[in-house]
Formats: sequence, C-alpha cells, structure tokens
Amino acid sequence: MKHASLLLVCLGWGYSLSATAEQSVQQLKEVPNLVAFWTFDDAEGDPMRSVVNPSLELLEHNGPVQVLDVGPFAKAIKINQGQWLSIPREHIGPLNIHGPDAQVTVVAWIRRNKTSPWQAIAGVWDETRNQRQYCLFLNAAKQTDFRSMTRTRSKDRFQGHVSSVGGRTPDEEACITYATSGQTVPMGVWQSLAMTYDGSEVRLYLNGKLSEAEGMNPFPYPRGLFNGGKEGADFTVGSVNVAGKPGNFLGATLGGLAVFDRALAAGEIESLPVQSDAKR
Repeated sequence: MKHASLLLVCLGWGYSLSATAEQSVQQLKEVPNLVAFWTFDDAEGDPMRSVVNPSLELLEHNGPVQVLDVGPFAKAIKINQGQWLSIPREHIGPLNIHGPDAQVTVVAWIRRNKTSPWQAIAGVWDETRNQRQYCLFLNAAKQTDFRSMTRTRSKDRFQGHVSSVGGRTPDEEACITYATSGQTVPMGVWQSLAMTYDGSEVRLYLNGKLSEAEGMNPFPYPRGLFNGGKEGADFTVGSVNVAGKPGNFLGATLGGLAVFDRALAAGEIESLPVQSDAKR
C-alpha cells in the first residue's frame, strides 16, 4: 500500500507538471499579436513548427539539436555552439517586422551554458549583407550609452538590437543601437529574457521585470525597423550571419521562443510564464 501511494504521488506530480506546461502554453497563445511561438515538442529531427502560424518551421543546421524533457513548456532544445536554426527569408511571413511604425517583442526562455561573447538568440539580423532588423542577443562584449553613443565593456548581460538602416550605425564601426540589461544572466539557470520595441524605445525584461540600466535600458530609438525587402535576412535562432558566414553562436538550452508584432506592455510581460528554477 505504501508503494502504491508513492506511485500515485509520483504520477500526480508528473501530471501536475504537464498540466502546468499546457496551461502556460494556452496562456501565452491568448496574448494578442502573437505571430510565432515554439515549444519544441516536435519529434527529434523534424522541422520545429510554431504553435501559431505552423507554416513557420525552424530548420536545423549542423546536425539535429537534442530535444530534452525539461523547461517551462515541458520540452527544450539544447543548442551546441555551431548549431543553429533558421527560416528562409521567403518563408518568414509575419516575422518580417519592419517600417517606421514597426513594433516587436521577442521572448526567450533560456538556460545559459557558454560564456563566449556576442551570442545571438533570435531575430532577423544579417550583418554580412547589411540586412539588420531586430535581434535578441546574449553576452555582448560592449554596451552602448544612448546619451553619448559611446560604448564600454560589458559581460554576462543581454541585449535587444534594432536597426532602421540595416547596416552600421552612421559614423560607427558597427551597429551600436541596442539596449543592455542592468542585471546579469546566470549560468545553468532557467531565465526569461524579453525585448520589446514600440517604435520609440527598446526595453529589456529579465524574468518579467524591467532590467533597468542608466543610459542603456530603456534605450531610445524613434526610427523604426529596416525593410530588407525580398533580399533581406532570414529569421535565425542561435546564430546570425557575420563576416560572410554564420557566427555569433549560442550555447544554451532553449525552452521556448515567442515573437509578437507588438510591443507588450510591462504588465503583460510580467504576466507571461516565468521560469527561473535551476532544477528543471
């Protein structure tokens, strides 16, 4: 009887986790302007389809990524550095967010496991061909102070990059129009990273809370997002094209990825599912 009770407790715990994950998925699907949402519950090796707009399929590069039974939505993918996923430009559809009045929100549920700088999480961003629109980054080596447009060293934070010109920031050696979080992103712990852009400024949220940094987050940018047209950038996860080839590789476990064509308000970001438990 004791063993039977223990079995029931274990089964009930597993059901609770599954039910919670399903509830979290449904909760997020109900947020207006959700254009893509990956929970990675596809069979290993199959295209990873968005829960909404399922024609948005992430294709794997450099071998199949490993699917794990962990994370805020019950499944996750482990992206080893050198692996990445993409949707070709001609198929990105609603992810092609651009124009003077464009708005975007990118949310990633992530467990970081590599310390290398300039790790691309997800976005429409091609540095080689000057086709930058928006991208969520991790651990940039430099941070920009919008008050002086000068950069200083940065480590272990995350960034929200936007561009209205596609190429380098005028009179600069790189595109330096991005927000940087005030808080660092720890290793080996599930975290929710979010960037929003409302046409006026970029804002970054860590685990549902604005991660303020004087001069860096929020980051004013009232110029909109670049329109790359038919020859613009792919949508990529875990890498962007840089110096003529894929680079800026991510080393992390990704438990969910959502994109909205609207800047979510602070209260909406706070109400999204949050996972910051190192044990799951």
